[in-house]
Amino acid sequence: MPHVTIEEITVSGPAEGPYAITAGPDGALWFTLVHAGRIGRVAPGGRAVLHPAEPLDGDPMIITSGPDGALWFTEFQGNRIGRIDPGGRIVRHPVPDGGGPCGIAAGPDGALWFTLMHTGELGRIDTDGRITRVPVRGGMPSMITTGPDGALWFTLNQGNAIGRATPAGDVALHPLPHAGAAPVGITAGPDGALWFTEIGAGRIGRITTDGEVAEFALPDPAARPHAITAGPDGALWFTEWGTAQVGRVTVDGAVEEHPLPTPGCEPHGIAAGPDGALWIALETGALARVHPG
Repeated sequence: MPHVTIEEITVSGPAEGPYAITAGPDGALWFTLVHAGRIGRVAPGGRAVLHPAEPLDGDPMIITSGPDGALWFTEFQGNRIGRIDPGGRIVRHPVPDGGGPCGIAAGPDGALWFTLMHTGELGRIDTDGRITRVPVRGGMPSMITTGPDGALWFTLNQGNAIGRATPAGDVALHPLPHAGAAPVGITAGPDGALWFTEIGAGRIGRITTDGEVAEFALPDPAARPHAITAGPDGALWFTEWGTAQVGRVTVDGAVEEHPLPTPGCEPHGIAAGPDGALWIALETGALARVHPG
């Protein structure tokens, strides 16, 4: 098994909840503090700076880099889409009729696309704040990413399926082979396929742009894999919420796991950083930096 180095960096109190993380356009990592209503920033080797997203009741969830040089994030309870520039200025856009925005990703059309878990829809917001919605059959669209085919790919946590939507709003669903998979995280892989986590089944999934699905079982079916990202080493890296580990899967399906230093640290979001490391949001108040090799 390849050697990895893991360090933890405290960024908040244990109840504030780092949840999602992404690399920003400024060479820093940006993360959400879901229980504190804040957005955090930390440069590799630097100290964390926390920006309050007033009011603090929004529960910021997922954060991503936008096409306009800013970071965009969802507020699940506040039913808003937020934008924060590298200087820390925040602008929010209410989502009409709510819906519980969760996942968000930059789309191929210069807009941001997000999921609405409560209403079973996708949303699209352009950089001027205009919002449109696309209905989705199935249950609880969760995370979303742009695929190599110029479409949006998303997980249906309670629909047990992976969805594909074109920027024009055409939607297709691909059912998963096993019941109760409850897919959550999804990312584009280095092999031209989409990779996703099955939190309910303890598996990592792969789907081609033609809809062909393969699944790879983890050693512990109760590992509860959550988020997944492409790493700098040509593999996929994912968090295991149930076992407090970080996992790695090659494009051939070979899996390895590495315990995080603090038991019960509740790892959620994961992103490749500008320093060649993987960065993980730990809901108990820290970030983990994982350096492969």
